[in-house]
Amino acid sequence: MPRNNEATKGERPRQRRSPSQLREAILRAAEAEYCAFGFSGATTAAIAALAQTTETQIFRYFDSKAELFREAIQRPLDQHLQAFMAASPAAGAAPRELQARSYIAELQDFIEQHQRMFRSLIVAETGKDADVPGMGGVDALQAYFARGADVVRRRTGGEDKLPPELMVRISFAAVLGCVLFKDWLYPDGMADDAAIRAAMTRFVLDGIYADAAALSGSGDKSAAGTAG
Repeated sequence: MPRNNEATKGERPRQRRSPSQLREAILRAAEAEYCAFGFSGATTAAIAALAQTTETQIFRYFDSKAELFREAIQRPLDQHLQAFMAASPAAGAAPRELQARSYIAELQDFIEQHQRMFRSLIVAETGKDADVPGMGGVDALQAYFARGADVVRRRTGGEDKLPPELMVRISFAAVLGCVLFKDWLYPDGMADDAAIRAAMTRFVLDGIYADAAALSGSGDKSAAGTAG
């Protein structure tokens, strides 16, 4: 993806900005660069140009390129995920499968909304840079997995054939992959978005709550509950 030529000419700010405004401008520019080019492909020179400042100013606010990545990508995504979990409704009177379907749909929406950040973290992960932990730097993700495993364990009474901690991660990875690689996985004409989302929801329900259905003795997926 070519960079904006105008943004790389080293333009300087046309008006004085407060330290907080400048820091915010640097973070927004860093987010755009990291999302477009990944951690290794982005440069502090390009980030400075996009923020209309200098590299010297960047390093006045951030000790390293890795710290800037954490502040521009990992911390915001962590906060978004915390907000997502906080907004997830507690189990109510609706049938459990209906609750689960709704939650999985919300998770797909969440990943779609923040897919550029997720891609940046995946690219950082594959770069094997010790200073950039990638997905491992999103603390809220570990809380998400722990809460999901706890919900599954309660639904099955702890009599799971496979560890709930494992199944929750596999389900999340499946949804993440289907959203991030949708254009590659599903050629034009194979299925519309609604069909893809419905298939993904069914896949997750059939997999993560298989034990709950079996324990019910009927195979009725109404035994399933939300992973949130």
